[in-house]
Amino acid sequence: MQSGPREIVTPFRPIPLDVPEGMKPNEFFNSAENLNDLVHNNGLLQNPEGLLLYRKALGHSNEFDASIIYNTSQSILDPLGRPVRRTQVPEPVKNVWNRMNQIIIDYMLERYPDPSRHLVLAGEASLDATWPLTSPGVPSIRMLHNHFIVFDQGELRAAPLADAANPNLTDGGQHSLFQAYMRDVYRAFFEDLDLRILRPCEEASCRIALTGYPQGLPSWEIAGGPAALRDVRFWKEYDTILKGFIDFYRSFFSQVSTRNATMPRDIHFPDLVENRLQFNNDFLKTAKMVRDRCITDARYANAIRWQPAFKQLIYRNDEGKLIVTISQNSIGNAITELLGVVVKRAPDADAYGRAEPALIGQLLEVRRRLVEADLGAGIATPHWSAE
Repeated sequence: MQSGPREIVTPFRPIPLDVPEGMKPNEFFNSAENLNDLVHNNGLLQNPEGLLLYRKALGHSNEFDASIIYNTSQSILDPLGRPVRRTQVPEPVKNVWNRMNQIIIDYMLERYPDPSRHLVLAGEASLDATWPLTSPGVPSIRMLHNHFIVFDQGELRAAPLADAANPNLTDGGQHSLFQAYMRDVYRAFFEDLDLRILRPCEEASCRIALTGYPQGLPSWEIAGGPAALRDVRFWKEYDTILKGFIDFYRSFFSQVSTRNATMPRDIHFPDLVENRLQFNNDFLKTAKMVRDRCITDARYANAIRWQPAFKQLIYRNDEGKLIVTISQNSIGNAITELLGVVVKRAPDADAYGRAEPALIGQLLEVRRRLVEADLGAGIATPHWSAE
């Protein structure tokens, strides 16, 4: 069977939500009013830390699909001031967040144990708070949220090949500036991070054979497998990967913005930035290339995300190993595309209705486990009770 990205069709039930006249949908979706609707129509569980588990009404997969959002819509009314990455989350909240992640991932691996039958992934795409609300491609809810998704491998095998030129496919070899021009610098920077549980893995062993993705991205195997997710050390290393990425991203685009810029404030690894980046000719040569183009190409300059934008996820490869990878989120926002899965959502209430009972049953079981672990209380909606 030919390897390549797949495009699947996922039916959904149209949402009876009226956007006020004069507002664009992605402006309204960031409002406290919309988040209130999300809680009452799709909310499963919430806790005092502000973390909300909910059913994805416009989901990626009807096999298993849920999210946890750090719901600051009532406490931070400015959408541009809300936390959009884990490094901006208070430590007590992050502790609860990590435990919730571990329990949900553990459930998915227990429920779907065979990697040849199901593709399992969990992770986040950054919600870059630097673009105007009306820009194409800006996420519809500007708050940090994780995705938990399972795809049926049979459906993926039966799906047609996606257009390899689809700009939303995060292809490290073609679309990522870091991979295309600074691959060696980028990888060497990560190699100096203090990682013990996360071990670099060869590119070929990280790829999903069916799709051929991810492509060209730094990836790490989780030594110890699912049990390692119960170790707080793993989550610290998961954050270390993100912090390293953010340092690289900020250092690079500061040089793009201002020639010979000083080190950005609040860098996590200043010695690493100084030694590996600020005196590296390939790094600075690439920054000059981008800066020169920004000066002469308005469309190109407008598309740049000047603040850190990324996709980071945990997924299970074909051998059943858990892999961590991270990508520059330069174009698309769908985290599934990092693994070569393009989702085309189609309104079809009947088709969604056939899948809904099994999907909701699983989400309620996940909720039960989270409540049992003292990670929140159930939410009642028109579709399910609070118990």
